[in-house]
Amino acid sequence: MEMYEVTVIGGGPAGIAAATSASNHGAKTLLIEREGKLGGILKQCIHDGFGVTRFQTKLSGPEYAEKEIAKLEQTTVHVSLLTFVSAIQRKDDLYHLDLITRKGMKHITTKKIILATGCRERTSRQVFIQGTNPAGVFTAGTAQYYINILGKMPTKKCVILGSGDIGLIMARRITLEGGTVEGVYEIKPSPSGLTRNIVQCLNDFNIPLHLSTTVTRVFGTDRLEAVEVASVDAKMNPIEGTQRVIPCDALILSVGLIPENEIGEMVQIKLNPKTKGPFCDQTLMTLQPNIYSCGNALHVSDLADFVSETGDLAGLSASLNKNTIRELVKVGFDNHFGYVVPSHIDVQGPLSPVVFYFRSSAEYDTMKVKLFVNGKMFAQRVFTHLKPPEMERWALDLKTSGAIHSVEFRMEK
Repeated sequence: MEMYEVTVIGGGPAGIAAATSASNHGAKTLLIEREGKLGGILKQCIHDGFGVTRFQTKLSGPEYAEKEIAKLEQTTVHVSLLTFVSAIQRKDDLYHLDLITRKGMKHITTKKIILATGCRERTSRQVFIQGTNPAGVFTAGTAQYYINILGKMPTKKCVILGSGDIGLIMARRITLEGGTVEGVYEIKPSPSGLTRNIVQCLNDFNIPLHLSTTVTRVFGTDRLEAVEVASVDAKMNPIEGTQRVIPCDALILSVGLIPENEIGEMVQIKLNPKTKGPFCDQTLMTLQPNIYSCGNALHVSDLADFVSETGDLAGLSASLNKNTIRELVKVGFDNHFGYVVPSHIDVQGPLSPVVFYFRSSAEYDTMKVKLFVNGKMFAQRVFTHLKPPEMERWALDLKTSGAIHSVEFRMEK
């Protein structure tokens, strides 16, 4: 039986950063990855824009992954590829993991676990599109894999449902490869992707974006032949009489991402309904002792740079032999916020700095975001424009706040 101090599950940017950080701070570390190569989704993201914050230069996804892997290779981390976690049990203050590897079943024990399992895309069944089940309905990530990894063109003329960032990037990619994107259809009244991707991927290529419109039906037996689209009302219900049929051979879905936490559920990790990731404190420890979460498994981030940042913190936190009892204070926020991470503050833990990530619940111009500690305003910051697709980051020094009994974020004009 092999024994580790820290075991990281997931070999994407968050997991690589977490394993590197834990090892650099003296912990015997194992990194588990179910695929044959490290890098996660970065391996197929050949567009640039990665690394501006972390490396101060624009990189493609594979270039960003190479830099992170190069740092990992300078450590003593044991990497186990093509490995699946089949069971986790807690016994005698240790976690026992059953692994399925290329050499058969394996059992290890570890003091601490870091969940860096990333996120997955919503499928057509999760958005309840009526019709048959023909070939040609892809998630945006699958279409990206076909083109960038397999070198296969999955469509000649497509419709894209949802204006998430991967869908926007694929609209541009398909156009560059000679395909036609009839349009991007978004059920909400505002885009779901970053503004820069709306401009660079749609506007620059004259690809129309249809807001408050959705796909209501698909047609085709063996292969998709057409889709039906319709405008929606304020409650997102299709408006009768607005339907039209668009001939196409593919429907590409970019309708949201869901943090993958099935492994965490093996040890009863409590999930935050706002983020679909675990509740955690400022060290990124979940409500289960000695289990940490980072990257898109914790909450879906805009940038890989922020994903790696949370990996750094989770690795550092897990490497520390802290056995003190936590005293958690819940982080509150008003209805102007979609969510705030971390969800709790351990008043016995490190308080300088505490990095908060948040999203607004709607679009706002020139808002003051205020932090109240024990009912008194502790800090405020003016944000000129807030919108749900764009995550905000705010690092604060709570060390000077004295004893903490309550923490709450508020937003006002």
